[in-house]
Amino acid sequence: MILDRLFGRRPETLLGEIPPGVAVYAIGDVHGRFDLLQDLLARIVDDADRHADVRRNLIFLGDYIDRGPESRSVVEALLQDPLPGFATIRLMGNHEEAFLAFLDGKTDGLDWLAYGGLETLMSYGVSLRHLPRTEDAVGALRRSVAASVPASHIELLRRCALYQCVGDYLFVHAGVRPGVPLEQQTPADLLWIRDDFLRSKVPLPEHVVVHGHTICDFPQDRRHRINIDTGAFASGRLTCLVLRGAGRRFISTTDR
Repeated sequence: MILDRLFGRRPETLLGEIPPGVAVYAIGDVHGRFDLLQDLLARIVDDADRHADVRRNLIFLGDYIDRGPESRSVVEALLQDPLPGFATIRLMGNHEEAFLAFLDGKTDGLDWLAYGGLETLMSYGVSLRHLPRTEDAVGALRRSVAASVPASHIELLRRCALYQCVGDYLFVHAGVRPGVPLEQQTPADLLWIRDDFLRSKVPLPEHVVVHGHTICDFPQDRRHRINIDTGAFASGRLTCLVLRGAGRRFISTTDR
């Protein structure tokens, strides 16, 4: 370690482990692709049946709604524990936060509608002929959404956690602010951060960060961070990270 500091060498980043007997299946951004979610869950069951785990965690990294055509069906599936025998953890995504901010009157919803909210409205049967441009129109749309989206769906989204730790891994939607301890991270960074996190070569102390939010063609394993947002709504590739012990694998809906 002294030589590393003297000569500027960066120590090997943490590979990460989870406790013995525990399996983690972490699913990236679903974005309304209920068809892909069903496919991936079936693949997870098939994979899990080959192992004798003591505990299995199913972790969703957020962004369940928007962009794809079946946001309502995805949220409905998440109301239950999608896989019997798995402990289900549902994390908040920036799209869920944007939806709730509109519903709570914190925004006019125009940004949310522009990056996928229109598809969510359609899935809940909310008609919209044009974007709301006045306060009255925004208010009318907000009331229509509140009346059309089941209260159980809204409550589920409100209960989503910002992050989850298992062993040496931190699961979060977007990433973390480099150089900031976990307990001091802000919700805005955990849900929205992109470039500052992605460019950083400095790992979060004692954690490998598993995230989505930023689309990549294939899952990225950067040792100190793992990105599993493979743009399912457009690519047809919904990805799951599988962790057992020190091992890492990926399951995708495009696997043959």
